[in-house]
Amino acid sequence: MKSEAHRKGVFHPSIHVWLFTKNGEILIQQRAKNKDTHPGLWDVSVAGHIGAGEDVTESAIREVQEEIGLATKSKDLLKIGVFKYSHQHHKDLLDCEFHHTFLCELKVPLATLEMQESEVADLSLISMDRLKKELESKIHSKKYVPYVMDYYNTVLNAIKKRL
Repeated sequence: MKSEAHRKGVFHPSIHVWLFTKNGEILIQQRAKNKDTHPGLWDVSVAGHIGAGEDVTESAIREVQEEIGLATKSKDLLKIGVFKYSHQHHKDLLDCEFHHTFLCELKVPLATLEMQESEVADLSLISMDRLKKELESKIHSKKYVPYVMDYYNTVLNAIKKRL
């Protein structure tokens, strides 16, 4: 179970789906305030845990539907890699994950997306340039989930190749 994996610091798989528009904007989500990990911080468009026995791509499709109400198909998703992540939140919560990371073009207006209130506090589109500048800022970067900059750069570069 996720709670046991977090308590013991056991590595487990998760999915990240970064949605982007053809004009170079990225959809980011603000995590709900009641989340155990990084409450209220801005994060990847969609993230979630992979269920036991669940296919990675099917998990990504399910999470996108659940968190933002967007129907996707496997052909819409481009996997760009698996990234190791570890963060000690407190003594009883060590988050150790392998992020199976996908890109997906966002082809619908932001206003048509439906946020899952228990997971998502807000959604926003941000230009790639602004996101990169904020992540590199000692002040502004504090509002984002603290992934290593190499991870963010890998995602941004992969998106640039698709524009």
